[in-house]
Amino acid sequence: MNSEELQHYCNEVWDTSVVQELIDYIRIPNKSPMFDPDWQAHGYMEEAVAQFERWCLAQNIPGMQLEVVRLPERTPLLFMDIPGDSEDTILLYGHLDKQPEMTGWREGLGPWEPVIEGDKLYGRGGADDGYATFASLIAINALKQQNIPHARCVVIIEACEESGSFDLPFYIDHLRDRIGKPDLVICLDSGCGNYDQLWNTTSLRGLIGGELSVEILNEGVHSGDASGVVPSSFRILRQLLDRIDEPHSGIVAANEFNVQIPRQRIQQAEIAAEVLQEEVYAKFPFIDEAQPASADLVELVLNRTWRPALAVTGADGLPTIDNAGNVLRPLTSVKLSLRLPPTCDAKIATQKLKDLLENDPPYGAKVSFKPDWDASGWHAPAMVGWLEQAITEASMNYFGAPAVHMGEGGSIPFMGMLGEKFPDAQFLITGVLGPQSNAHGPNEFLHIPTAKKLTCCVAEVISEHFKQL
Repeated sequence: MNSEELQHYCNEVWDTSVVQELIDYIRIPNKSPMFDPDWQAHGYMEEAVAQFERWCLAQNIPGMQLEVVRLPERTPLLFMDIPGDSEDTILLYGHLDKQPEMTGWREGLGPWEPVIEGDKLYGRGGADDGYATFASLIAINALKQQNIPHARCVVIIEACEESGSFDLPFYIDHLRDRIGKPDLVICLDSGCGNYDQLWNTTSLRGLIGGELSVEILNEGVHSGDASGVVPSSFRILRQLLDRIDEPHSGIVAANEFNVQIPRQRIQQAEIAAEVLQEEVYAKFPFIDEAQPASADLVELVLNRTWRPALAVTGADGLPTIDNAGNVLRPLTSVKLSLRLPPTCDAKIATQKLKDLLENDPPYGAKVSFKPDWDASGWHAPAMVGWLEQAITEASMNYFGAPAVHMGEGGSIPFMGMLGEKFPDAQFLITGVLGPQSNAHGPNEFLHIPTAKKLTCCVAEVISEHFKQL
């Protein structure tokens, strides 16, 4: 394979086609169904699917069969079957649904307003992970341009990932015979520690969560009359949250939320910390003088990849500050998000979380916890020698630096599902969500040069896979 020719082809397609496609895609507010319950009536998801379908068909990949699969009352799914030079199967995965708008976009930027500044394409969904469809097909077509043999490739692009992929198991069962048994899975929905090399994700945290509600009164009352007599629902809430994590350190201690970290992952965290240095925490938009949870870089890497962490992501029952009178409120409700270690059982953890919050409520308050998210994490199987070497060589060829292996703090429910269904498969989980790219938050961007290089790396790994058959 001519690496220079491959890189030239990938760059050209990105520059002449993909960037504009992503600009058009960012303009579509196709929020995931959890954030847009009326997604079918609004039609944005179908608009995005139709755009991707048109582009994929226009690539004229020989023999490719493309179908938009639709199960009743479920988000659509793009399914592509690309014949190869063997019957072995590579499964490539991405998604096209998006997180909601989020506040805080800087002036001149917005979730549905694509803007290019230098190497960055700003807007919701470009990096998380609309680019994956384009990168997957470009990588395969780049090999065909040089007559490089490859295995059969199945590409799955779902539209429910940001809602926990609750539609996906039904599609995987529906398409089971057509998918076959992949021996390599390539997922492009993950992150990268920097934009200087290829990053391989070795694990993903699980996620549980739900709504915690504390009620103490039937209606609000004058705080001057009641405070000191009626316990504040917010103070009760604080006591309950302290049952989960230690308020000064954030440590989540219960055994049901913790696992023993494998020694290999600790060693890889040490390497990643050495590569990233202060970028382990400096990539986050800290205010002046703010500090990370620890000064130990390795501990920070392990905290975000192998340890549980609690966050409050939303609240009800709290008036805005400019509308807050001196009233002792009747209730407080918060949305909880508890990240779990990759090998932690999410169902056991959910029951433990519910028990900790609801049992023995302070002051006899009415406390309820309604779980709404239950996703176990994923831990990669031991990597075979050829794949590790292929990842390293691809990173050197297109980034000029060796690959790094590290866990990610986010969740991709599809990976756990695939790990169970295909226990013998190998995995390359990677992505373009690097420093300041800010998926799910304001000012999300795609770093275009990284996406181009990653496309080349995927092509090379697909090529090397065929050599092992």
